[in-house]
Order: sequence, then C-alpha cells, then structure tokens
Amino acid sequence: MATWYCMQGCGACCNLTPEDRPELAEYLTPEELTLYLSLVGEDGWCINYNHGDRLCEIYPDRPSFCRVKPDNFARMFAIAPAEFDEFASHCCEEQIEGVYGPRSGELKSYQQALPAVAESI
Repeated sequence: MATWYCMQGCGACCNLTPEDRPELAEYLTPEELTLYLSLVGEDGWCINYNHGDRLCEIYPDRPSFCRVKPDNFARMFAIAPAEFDEFASHCCEEQIEGVYGPRSGELKSYQQALPAVAESI
C-alpha cells in the first residue's frame, strides 16, 4: 500500500488550471471555489507559486483545499482515513503526470520514493 508524501520541489499541485479540474464545484464550497479561481494566474499556475524555487510562497497560510490531510480529503472527496494514503498518492501521480508528463523525472522520482516511504513507517 502506498503511503502519501509530498515530494519537495515538485509543485505539480500548484498548477491550478481550472479546465484540468472540471469537478471543482463538486468538492469545493462556493467560497473556496471563488478563492481557488482568484489564485489562478494567466499561465494556470497559482500566483503564490515560486517557479524558480518550486515552492509555495504562502505555504504556512495556504488555503485548506491546498492541504493534503485526511480530514480535508474526507470532507472534499468522502475518503475514509484508511483510504487516504492510497487515494492521495494516486492523485499526486496523476497530477505530476498531467503537469510534467508520463516520462518525467518528477513522476519517476515520486514513484520510486513511494515504497521507501512505506518501508520507513
């Protein structure tokens, strides 16, 4: 079973292109959707994402929908805590592949690190 982790320096989740996420209104409240859309820059990336460092500039204060946590996923996607790691890992793989490509170094690094993370727990 996969154990979710955030791969530092990835930033794929900061690509917020609404056209790539047509179901946003299904899991975000109207207020969250408005905030989400206000964060999308002209290039589809979050306006708070630093491309040079590949880091979020508001990380400690980022919105709840940016926080990959079991309680947020339970609220937004009706995912049980026992299913969180596998679901979140799959979401990351899909997003990384969509942003960087199916043969990208980012995807390969993420997939290779998943078993190591699971073994360390």
